[in-house]
Amino acid sequence: MLFANIAGLALVALIVWWFWLYKPAQTQLGKDDLVINVENGVYTPSHIQIPADKAIKLKFMRKDPSPCAEQVLVPDMQISETLPLNKMKTLRLPPMKAGEYAFHCQMQMYRGTITVQ
Repeated sequence: MLFANIAGLALVALIVWWFWLYKPAQTQLGKDDLVINVENGVYTPSHIQIPADKAIKLKFMRKDPSPCAEQVLVPDMQISETLPLNKMKTLRLPPMKAGEYAFHCQMQMYRGTITVQ
């Protein structure tokens, strides 16, 4: 009984950490275009930091044949692109103001964030 209670509390702590406290590292866009891999249910990297008021290119490489991975959406920019399987797709983003912009698949299972500073 004691073991079950301890295991339950550990599970609750893990869930709280994963969904509310965990902050993944951000990848800064350098001089080269950034390649985002679409694979195993995630975008890698999924948190990107870019400078404000500068047009950028994000390259997506879809390795996952799942239909959910087929689309990438940036709702705040009204962008929707189809990602071909095992081929590079370039997504051009116009200059953006400071803030956070979400990008995701059509079902929002693959999710990422663009932080503009």
